Amino acid sequence: MNQAYLRHLDDSEKFELTFQYVDPAAKIDRQFNFCRQVSESVNAFTQRVATNVEKVIKKKTKNQPQAVQVAVSVNGSLVEDETVSCRDIFTRLNNNVTLSVCNKEFKVIINSPWISGVVLPSSILAGFPVYPMKFESVYTDKGVSEFRWFKSVDKKDWTLVGEGFVYETSNSDVGNFLKLSCLPKCGDVEGPVAEAVSSVKVEAGPGFCPFETRHQFTSEKCSGDTFRVVSYNILADLYCDSDFTREVLHPYCPPYALSIDYRKQIFIKEITGYNADIICLQEVDRKVYTYDLQPLFEQLNYDSDFCLKRGLVAEGVACFFDKNRFRKNSSFRLVLSDEISTNPLFADFFQKISENEQLSERILDRSSVLQVTVLEATDRNEVLVVGNTHLYFHPDADHIRLLQGAIIVRYLEDVLEELRKKFQKRVSLILCGDFNSVPECGIYQLYTTGKVEEHHVDFQSSKYSRWLSQS
Repeated sequence: MNQAYLRHLDDSEKFELTFQYVDPAAKIDRQFNFCRQVSESVNAFTQRVATNVEKVIKKKTKNQPQAVQVAVSVNGSLVEDETVSCRDIFTRLNNNVTLSVCNKEFKVIINSPWISGVVLPSSILAGFPVYPMKFESVYTDKGVSEFRWFKSVDKKDWTLVGEGFVYETSNSDVGNFLKLSCLPKCGDVEGPVAEAVSSVKVEAGPGFCPFETRHQFTSEKCSGDTFRVVSYNILADLYCDSDFTREVLHPYCPPYALSIDYRKQIFIKEITGYNADIICLQEVDRKVYTYDLQPLFEQLNYDSDFCLKRGLVAEGVACFFDKNRFRKNSSFRLVLSDEISTNPLFADFFQKISENEQLSERILDRSSVLQVTVLEATDRNEVLVVGNTHLYFHPDADHIRLLQGAIIVRYLEDVLEELRKKFQKRVSLILCGDFNSVPECGIYQLYTTGKVEEHHVDFQSSKYSRWLSQS
């Protein structure tokens, strides 16, 4: 028996139903999709199905077709009562529901695996990974679902070129459109196939990239008592999509190369090529994490954690870790400007800062966060605390970065102390981030020696910070 697939929309009084109607004699092979109210009567629903099918048959046969007969049966009994609603029939999962269209019967799979959204990127480069963007599904296990990739020069004749969630393009794909066919599954239950066709053809890649030389040293994953960590600021898309960005910050960069669909192919290939066990990223757009990084790295067997900066800033930091090496125990998000004014751990800092109104205002206005991910090794008696942050960027704010760095160090020391009481294991720390600093900066001295000389030039980076050298 054929199948029709039905799902209820979350927080809505609607449902979607789809089925593939095939009539070789009339040369019809068409998917019908309906979105209807659950309060609608079954009689009204079947009339709508009949009307839509009849239109297609009429168009194909060029003549007036016979009236299309559509009916719904439940547990073998025809639904004839005109007062019965779709809610009565389609919301009871134990119902054995059959939809009959022109004497073709479709078993209705209620809440079947379903792909509600899938899009391919607007830039596809040969030699770089491509995967579905904005992949959204319900009742679906992506691990067992089927993904098939096709190419075509004219979007008519398609050739199968790969399988899997990610497809690694090659030079032979240049000049072709790509199509992704997705068959959602959950256990033994299958849902309706969803397809996405690229709006652009595969283009030639940028040629040799410098990171390909570095990849020669990271071709294998680490093992035993060693692990590899990558930290990377991927430049948030929200900082690229403006005239100021294009004309002032990055005037040397052509607009196409600032596009996130172009850039992410390159930084994803670079980052994945390092075969890291832990990856800490900064300037991660929420949408890029949700629709690109999280689903992609999930397929590569990484778990992850993401936290936004404070306020309305739609970017933050993310930590990914190989599930073969680590499992997450817990994670924390520390908004530095909030903690310094409310956490007793930083009372001495805040007391001193409060003496200078302008400095206090500037520090408390910052959106910087510290992400802390506590990982347990899967193969040894070890706990690893991973810190990830992005310190304030302004050129005259070395003193702000010093204060933020001091807050982070003190907080992590406190975390380590508490974890060592909790675990009968060795607890270690690694701190990653974009510190907006160079080795000559005070933040580097603080992190490598544990102190900063009182006459360090960073204390003179702003007229409001000179008193810090006295503290």
